[in-house]
Amino acid sequence: MDFSISPELEDLRRRTRAFVEEHVLPLESDKANFSEHENIPDSQLAPVRAKARAAGLWAPQSPKEFGGMALPIVSWAVMYEEAARSLFGPLAFNCMAPDDGNMSVLARVGTAAQKEKWLRPIVEGKARSSFAMTEPAPGGGSDPSMIRTRAEKRGGKWVITGRKWFITGADGAAHFILIARTSDDPRRGLTAFLFHKDQPGWKILRRIEIMGPEEHGGHCEIEFDGLEVADEDVLMNVGDGLKLTQIRLGPARLTHCMRWTGWAKRCVEIAQEYVNRREGFGVRLADRESVQIKLGDIAHRVQIGRLLTMHAAWKLDQGDRARKEISMAKIHVADTLHQAADVAIQLNGARGYSKDTIAEWVYRYARSARLVDGADEVHKMVLANFLREEGSDFWSWSAGNKV
Repeated sequence: MDFSISPELEDLRRRTRAFVEEHVLPLESDKANFSEHENIPDSQLAPVRAKARAAGLWAPQSPKEFGGMALPIVSWAVMYEEAARSLFGPLAFNCMAPDDGNMSVLARVGTAAQKEKWLRPIVEGKARSSFAMTEPAPGGGSDPSMIRTRAEKRGGKWVITGRKWFITGADGAAHFILIARTSDDPRRGLTAFLFHKDQPGWKILRRIEIMGPEEHGGHCEIEFDGLEVADEDVLMNVGDGLKLTQIRLGPARLTHCMRWTGWAKRCVEIAQEYVNRREGFGVRLADRESVQIKLGDIAHRVQIGRLLTMHAAWKLDQGDRARKEISMAKIHVADTLHQAADVAIQLNGARGYSKDTIAEWVYRYARSARLVDGADEVHKMVLANFLREEGSDFWSWSAGNKV
């Protein structure tokens, strides 16, 4: 087993870190740059994104012919972790959800014409995108088989009716991937469609208020009332919608873990900086055993998450679906992010509870991590199913040709 990274990847890591330090952290440090939704407006971010493109640190998941870096997934893990030293680093490098997952899946399964029409503008930063799958009860959530939004063929077009909600990034997105039901077949009943914001037959009902800071475009409830989509904008084939979600959501869950690890490390950094200079009752906080235990515990949890994430990334690069490995990483890293923010707040005391640091921002965001892209309980069920099927082979090593 080799846990080292190549000199080229180490250079990329260093350049990413330096870019965040010089160009992104200054944006984050000035609250005047934040929008009413506690994010960085496009107008403030655009100059930094232009610098990232010029520096060759742009769209690491996308094809080079469209301006991306075409990196393997293991390299994403290294770069995304460094990008997420800032809240807005992933946005600066065009590797933030939901665009990140949409670019990845379009690059993988889109036709040449679809890539030119739908992928290129996202990669170039000219359009934002959204992935519309989740529905209000009794529709589909973690279980896509429950999806009720329907697409019916009429006069050569697919006519779509239904409702979606908690659709990340929908307010302001131009390109959408929509999952709708085209038959009642349990495995082949869903289909993925591409549509543009200017097409009639759909509307945003509301931008749902949430407890945490919002991602660009918020989390919206959407109604479809006769949206028409042509056959050329069916992604993959009719009946491949479930397969499409599996192709997209596995790597997308893992990229969340990559970014969350970066934010967790930043929380540790905030905690360390404070306890190293703060004294109480004649003793520096960093010298107190109770503080050391908290920091040591979260440091080891972060490292476990990094290893789980990198292992899953490696398996994906080998062509494996890595379902088991992604679920393990997702459960652990989501929980670690919340704990890291909590430790940072606790060790900073009242300062941590204030908005003087980003720890409270991360804390509120982190609560969603245990829900998005599959709740903890769903991923634990996945692991239990693997354990039942595999028995002791659940923990088997990957056998290669090295001696």
